[in-house]
Amino acid sequence: MTTDAGGMRKAAEMVALEVLNAIQNPVVLIEENGRISYTNWEAEVFFGASAAHLAKKALSDFIPFDSPLLALISQVRERRAPVNEYRVDLSSPRLGQDKLVDIYVAPVGEEGSVVLVFQVRSMADKIDRQLVHRAAARSVTGLASMLAHEIKNPLSGIRGAAQLLETNASDEDRALTRLICDESDRIVSLVDRMEVFSDERPIDRVPLNIHSVLDHVKALAKAGFARNIKITEEYDPSLPLIFANRDQMVQVFLNLIKNASEAVVDKPDGEIILTSAYRPGIRMSVAGTREKISLPLEFCVQDNGPGVPPDLMPHLFDPFITTKPNGTGLGLALVAKIIGAHGGIIECENMNGRTTFRILMPVSKDVLPAEADPKTEKEQ
Repeated sequence: MTTDAGGMRKAAEMVALEVLNAIQNPVVLIEENGRISYTNWEAEVFFGASAAHLAKKALSDFIPFDSPLLALISQVRERRAPVNEYRVDLSSPRLGQDKLVDIYVAPVGEEGSVVLVFQVRSMADKIDRQLVHRAAARSVTGLASMLAHEIKNPLSGIRGAAQLLETNASDEDRALTRLICDESDRIVSLVDRMEVFSDERPIDRVPLNIHSVLDHVKALAKAGFARNIKITEEYDPSLPLIFANRDQMVQVFLNLIKNASEAVVDKPDGEIILTSAYRPGIRMSVAGTREKISLPLEFCVQDNGPGVPPDLMPHLFDPFITTKPNGTGLGLALVAKIIGAHGGIIECENMNGRTTFRILMPVSKDVLPAEADPKTEKEQ
């Protein structure tokens, strides 16, 4: 009987550990003396150390001495009640930069132990921004469909009437009719660009080597708008293939590199850096299903230009948002739509005097490597 009870208790402990390791958020158990007694897999990733190493350390060894987290733990111990705190910055030399988290702290047992659960805000913000980008793209889709029908047809009539008037007009009036035709053509061109958003047909995708796309786009850029700009490549040559449409990927990176070149064109030391890397651990839920797609492939277009204004950053991928005097504000909205349609994420950040557009993409389903297997990969 005792053996059976011990076996059942051990089995229950194993199930509990499996449950904790399956949680996508870092979970940490802190003893009364401040030492770490348990961490799940996500916590190991968060702290950048193994569970065995963390078990020998105190929480104060990893976070700043004036961190609000220490005050939260003291508060929970005193009140014996859980506490939530949002957007707490835990950045430190040990943990690294960009450690903005939501924190849940709760008491465990009667001896002063507490459990910490972190929600890493950087990933939550990425997914939130991506959902906003997709919603913006959908709103442009409806607008584009309406414009195509309600504007292009009347414009063709206006342009035709102006051409008829031009045949019998004086030189002075002919300038006005030509102005009407030119402006009509400009509006039609704008509507044609927006019609891309209303194309909801399935994307023709194949396994694709992203480096061949980047090399092609770089050649186009060096032959034209980036002729006098230094473009540096920092690629991981062992990357697996992506599952994508080549023409659309060319359009995405051509747009990003063109924006980067315009940002550095007036700088004598202007430089664009193209990078590719494998970053396992990032997943995104598929709308309407319980499936999660792994996004381990990272492609960046980086420049040392003046950067994106902070007030523009939250709306950068919205339609009609631009800093260019003659820009339409549709380029980055289209980029966000294409990347979203491929199941990826795009984001932008200003850091250390550089602006980086980062794209996270899934691996081609036909060549999924063992280290990216969703069954074994830890989620972030």
